[in-house]
Amino acid sequence: MREYESTLFVVATPIGNMEDITFRAVRILSEVDAIAAEDTRITKRLLDQYNISTPLTRYHDHNKEQVTPELIARLHGGESLAIVSDAGTPGISDPAFYLVREAIRNDIQCIPVPGPSAGISALIVSGLPTDRWVFEGFLPKKKGRHTRLLELSGEERTIVIYEAKYRLLKTLRDLGEYLGEERQVTVGRELTKKFEEMVRGTCNNVIEYYSNNTIKGEFVIVVEGNR
Repeated sequence: MREYESTLFVVATPIGNMEDITFRAVRILSEVDAIAAEDTRITKRLLDQYNISTPLTRYHDHNKEQVTPELIARLHGGESLAIVSDAGTPGISDPAFYLVREAIRNDIQCIPVPGPSAGISALIVSGLPTDRWVFEGFLPKKKGRHTRLLELSGEERTIVIYEAKYRLLKTLRDLGEYLGEERQVTVGRELTKKFEEMVRGTCNNVIEYYSNNTIKGEFVIVVEGNR
């Protein structure tokens, strides 16, 4: 028996370890009429793990404006849908925000099904203060990067940043330049996965480490605030 009709469920999924999914998330994903996913191939592997046969529809940055009206119409028609990201909590540096906002504008009920988040996972084992912190997502690649780094140089809260392997060293060097080479930093790599790694130290220490080691995987950078 389905729990809700005309409802959009925002469902968190594992960031690596397939066991990191709640009983409720598995049930919701099994019961909804369809699941909107960034990469259906990635989500299909998760569904197969838990014997879930719910149909998948693609929803990503490049098609969200086209697909959103279709999903809203389905919700208005009485269907219940779930949206998931490739990994972690939807709406955090991914296109789910766009659909949630449009659903709310159309008086459609949105229900969170909480679970893993890479930023929170890295923060809680960083060893840096967790009482007050700020999430920056991905820093601007070019335009606005200088301004953002200047703003962060005076930020007193712990800072959480996402970064790709190709830009990790550049971002660490920029943080050292703008925030200080002795600022404490923790870099989390491949969180919850087989090759999970946490590297802690000053900006200089962490730059030296990654200058001498192969850079692979997905990264979260946690930076000490300006205290």
